[in-house]
This record gives sequence, structure tokens and C-alpha cells, in this order.
Amino acid sequence: MALDDSTMTTAMLKAMANPLRREILTALNRYEYARAADLSKDLEIPANKLSFHLRVLADAGLIHEAPEYARDRRDRVWAATRGSQSIGSPTAPVADEALGLSVLQSLAEDHQQVLSRLVAWAPEYVAGRDAEVHGTFTRMSVRLTPAQFEEILKDFSDRVDQARETADKSDPDSRLWQIDIVAADDQI
Repeated sequence: MALDDSTMTTAMLKAMANPLRREILTALNRYEYARAADLSKDLEIPANKLSFHLRVLADAGLIHEAPEYARDRRDRVWAATRGSQSIGSPTAPVADEALGLSVLQSLAEDHQQVLSRLVAWAPEYVAGRDAEVHGTFTRMSVRLTPAQFEEILKDFSDRVDQARETADKSDPDSRLWQIDIVAADDQI
């Protein structure tokens, strides 16, 4: 199931404002699909608490049931809904500005955690003690029009979607990569 590339609804923003729900989404992306019991064990959360948060995520359209992976009709399996969502833009302003800014701050904190993990690991790699790639910090600069920049982002998103669809999930070397793109022009 895929979301259209669009602005988050207020329900999506409320769901994303909760750090546990963002952890659940990360876990679902890691496993592709999962049962509540498996997520409960993995995240060390009581099943009843997890069920509440799964319902909120599902009601917001951020996850959906994946019955094709169920063992029987009573088995509930969940998967993250694919697609990119923005908090808002001039053509589609955020409905609740305070909530949108809160979610943006939370996502920035999540990004900072990824960056902190990368910085903690990097000395092992650059010193040759760990030869396996676990991340990258790459900086590129290029002069583009806003339309060209949006085209690059779309191309990148399309390439990630293609990689997701063709990935060999049974490969033991397969890992979940969190990719955060940070870009800013020279005018802000």
C-alpha cells in the first residue's frame, strides 16, 4: 500500500508527534511487516499499550494491515504505508502550525540521534578498525534552480522506491538503512 506524496494530515502529525509511534514505524520498516506480539517483544512494550499505538497509526493511515502475511484470519499483521509526506508547504500549508512545528522538532531530534550514532562509529571506520560500511556523511554542493532541486529529490525518492521493491529481503547482509537528507540553500 502506498500513500500519495502529499502533506500530512492532522491525524498523521498527531501520530508522528509520539516518539513510541515513530519507533514502531522504524521497526515496521526494519521488518517490512510484523505482528503486534513480535513488535511488543522487540520494543519491550506491553501488548495492550502497543495495540493502542498501532490503532492510532492505522487510523492516521501511516500503517495498514497486511493480511497476505497472516497465518489465519485471526492473525493481525501490520506494515508501514509507503510514500513520502511533507509537513506543509506554501501550496499546502500545515493545518495545525504548532503541531507541525512540534513534529518537525521531533524528526530533527531523531535525525540528531542518527547523526550521533554515525559520529560515534566513524572513528572505527576511518582508522581501519571496522571495514564494514555502516553509514556515511557526505557533503555535496551544487548550484540548482528550485525546480532542479525538486527534480533531484523526486529522482532520489524514485530510486529508493525501486531499491525497496527489488531488495532481497532474505539476504543475511540486508539491513535497514535510515537515510536522512539535509539540504539548505545559501539564502537561509
